[in-house]
Amino acid sequence: MTTLTREEIVRGLAENRESPNGAVRNAHAEALAGAAETSGDRALFREALDNLINAYLYSSESSKMLVPFARLLQEYDKDPGAFSHWEAHALFWQFKWVATAISDSPGIPLESATGWLDEMERRYRIAGYSERPVREAEMWLADAIGEDERAERAFRSWLAAERDDMSDCRACELNGQGQYAALHGDDAGALELWKPVLDGELTCAEEPHRLLATSLLPLLRLGRADEARSHHLRGYRMARGNESLLPSVGKHIEFCALTGNESRGLEILAEHAAHVAPLANLDDRLDFHGGILVLLRRLRELGHGRTPAVPYEGSPRTVDELYEVLYAGCLDIARQFDARNGTTRVSDRFLAQMGREPLLAELPLGVRSAALPQTASAPALPGPGPAGTAAAFTELVERARRARDLSHPGTDALWAEVALRVDAHPEADPLVRADLADQHALAAGRSGAAEAPDLLRAVRDDYRALGLAERAALAELRLAGVAAQSAAAPTEVRKLLHVALRSAEALDAAEPLRARRIALVELWTIRMESYLRSVETSDTDDDHDHHDHHGKLAAELTDFIATHEGTLADLVAEAEEMLGRVALTQGDPERAVPLLAASAARAALAGRPWQAVDPLVLRAGVLMTLERPEEAEAAARSALEHVAEVTDAETQGVVRLTLGDILLRRGDAAAESAEHALAAAHWFDQAGLTADGGAHARLLLARAYAEDGRNAEAAEVLQSALADLLEHGDQQTVSVREFLGDLLRRLNEPRPAAEQYLLAAEVTKGWEDPRPQAGLAHSAADTLDDAGLTVEAVAAYERALELHRLTGEVPVAEVRILRSLAWLGLREEVTVTAVSEARKRMEEAAEVLEAALAADPGTPVLRSELAQTWHQLAQVLDRHVNTNEQSNEAADEEDAEDEDQGHADAGAEPAAPLSPAEVDELRLEEIELWDRAARIYSELGPDHLRDRFQCLSNAAWTEQERGDADAGAARVSALIDEARALPEDDVPDWLLPSAERLLAQLNDRD
Repeated sequence: MTTLTREEIVRGLAENRESPNGAVRNAHAEALAGAAETSGDRALFREALDNLINAYLYSSESSKMLVPFARLLQEYDKDPGAFSHWEAHALFWQFKWVATAISDSPGIPLESATGWLDEMERRYRIAGYSERPVREAEMWLADAIGEDERAERAFRSWLAAERDDMSDCRACELNGQGQYAALHGDDAGALELWKPVLDGELTCAEEPHRLLATSLLPLLRLGRADEARSHHLRGYRMARGNESLLPSVGKHIEFCALTGNESRGLEILAEHAAHVAPLANLDDRLDFHGGILVLLRRLRELGHGRTPAVPYEGSPRTVDELYEVLYAGCLDIARQFDARNGTTRVSDRFLAQMGREPLLAELPLGVRSAALPQTASAPALPGPGPAGTAAAFTELVERARRARDLSHPGTDALWAEVALRVDAHPEADPLVRADLADQHALAAGRSGAAEAPDLLRAVRDDYRALGLAERAALAELRLAGVAAQSAAAPTEVRKLLHVALRSAEALDAAEPLRARRIALVELWTIRMESYLRSVETSDTDDDHDHHDHHGKLAAELTDFIATHEGTLADLVAEAEEMLGRVALTQGDPERAVPLLAASAARAALAGRPWQAVDPLVLRAGVLMTLERPEEAEAAARSALEHVAEVTDAETQGVVRLTLGDILLRRGDAAAESAEHALAAAHWFDQAGLTADGGAHARLLLARAYAEDGRNAEAAEVLQSALADLLEHGDQQTVSVREFLGDLLRRLNEPRPAAEQYLLAAEVTKGWEDPRPQAGLAHSAADTLDDAGLTVEAVAAYERALELHRLTGEVPVAEVRILRSLAWLGLREEVTVTAVSEARKRMEEAAEVLEAALAADPGTPVLRSELAQTWHQLAQVLDRHVNTNEQSNEAADEEDAEDEDQGHADAGAEPAAPLSPAEVDELRLEEIELWDRAARIYSELGPDHLRDRFQCLSNAAWTEQERGDADAGAARVSALIDEARALPEDDVPDWLLPSAERLLAQLNDRD
């Protein structure tokens, strides 16, 4: 093995601290600790041990920290004076981690665990630290071994002890206090304790990550499902892929299993397949695998035992197989704890977790999940009792017939139930068999089945044989409809329509449905004649012919409405809806709006509210195009009220998507918009339209969440639907990727944000208009800059600059890029060359603005940007001066050190420092630039007062640095006098206190 030098170990430790948590980092940390021990450098060895302890802590191998901690403690006992104040503090802080790791390690005897706790208490007392962390550790150990009275005493002592700099942060402490409350059945109390953390008031490296997961089941038990959904979306995003948070991942998986989201749970499990193998930390394994087991048990109960799960120890596993191996492993761990603790508490809690029943049958989460495969299940047949009696069956048939006559959305479901029960009732009326055949033929006609005409003719003959001529007439009409649907020749369709009309007219005058059957044929004929005319003229492109078709159709519908307005309300409502659609086709939305409203109102009054849904949704959309959002919202809300009985999942989704979109555009109803978008996504999923309507609903949901400030939830939802959304054309691809980039940037994830901007920009490369690509390249550059990727950011800025210049329309964007490039050039090192390049960029930006102002001198935004450019150029020069002074001071210290040690470095000469005259010249230029910027800010008015004050402050301090203290103070005094002369209401509250404080500081420095 190659021996590492001290420099290599130091560099390796720095790299290791920045590495991702996990086994690879741990192995590297172990190697570095071994190399440091071999080196004989005790300080370096202590540093390496500390790094190894921290590496273990943030991984699934936290129990391994005991050995390096014991070694570090030995080092401390050998020579406490060798430890700096910070090193000693870190050692005592790590004692808390070790106390937890010991309690969570069943292989460590209870006597040893108690001994370590006593040792911690002794050392804390000697060092003068509060007993607060000791009592917390004692509480959890007592709870684990079933000593509840001792745990309660320790809990009270923990709360009573003073906080000091050895106490955990408030977020972590509240986590523990709330967990203790939840374990004792007080979910509400736990959530109240956790509130500051969950609301973001208190945070740390692991909070609210852990608490968002821990709060899920308490929230569900209290019926707060919306909050639980939100915590899952936010929390899983934080925990995903983090090895030290695998127990939290397990909680998210369990949450999915208990809310009807088994498919989502299976996806999360797949994302963490690599971690399902046995974990070194047995307590973490019990928590992580416990959540997985709840999911696997649910999948087995739903008939998915043979569904592939994830591999375990290199072998593929089904749900059944993975359940068996994980269950055996967890039960073994629980019994190890029981044996160590002398109690069955751990196994009791594990078995109770395994027995948990779903808390909600279904909780839509908003994120896209692949549906579980269908499992074979036999239909439930009616058993003995009231449901299987002849009377109950007769009542069911009557309900089905009433629903059919009303065209109720639940008709198909009722007849399906009749079909299941009919064989158990051989005495049933023969008409029931005919009605079932009718229902079957109707379904075949809807699906375009080839046998539909034969089925309908058989139904017609059956009804005639049973003396039901009006049902036979309806079958004749449906035959015409099926013929049109199958693209039969117009002459054949017209012949069938004529037969249907003759059958309706031939009905007995006393037949109550005679008029309805005739009117229904008339309405179908109007609709189909329009279609037939279009077929017959399809070989012409004459717009006049098509306009004439629409005109004829409108006239026929108008006549139909006038003829039947007082009698057949539902058919008239249907005709009005059709007429409204014709008006839209003719480009007359104003005429369509009242027709659609009349159709909906007439359907509702006729006792058929479900028939009002489509015209109301259409009317809402038309009203939005006419910029009448209040009326559109009212129409959409009315549609939502009427959709209750609609069984078609797609219609349910469309209504909610429409209302959600209208509400989001309103600007002040994002939360309600999100509710409707969430429901829409759920309904589209039910309809099998996840990739279409479901994707658009999720996009709306993400936008509503973002508008409501819920950026993490928005990003999680959008990313889940991204693949679907990218299938809907380049325009949407660009829009969605840009939106996702914006979300990721708000979440401080600059690298993935930049990736989205760049991917979107790639799509726009072939577009005629360069502006979209320029804007996206600019956003990518800003984000790469935020991520510290200087080379990549410069390249993106240069490309954005080139594109903006192609447009010739965006001087402000061009100027901001030039300023960003100036500062990027100074990021690595402030040299004469870098400053010269930065100055060139700033001056180029000023030239662009001056040219734009020459064409349009009164534009405030251009003047403001010019002032900002001068302001920033002055800051560049100031940076140059300050860096020069710091370099001089560092060089003086190094020379002194070299002289003391007698081994001055004979390396390359440093760059020549600025002379005093050069420094003074630069400072004078800074002052002149700040004055110039301040004058513009003054002319721009009160909105730019802070910018003006900043320029004045900078100039005053620079005067001070030049030795002209009076000039700097005079500037500030003049501003104070100016402010005092203004009316009190015109002076911001912050101005005079800030100016007076600045004046006092300048005078103190004098």
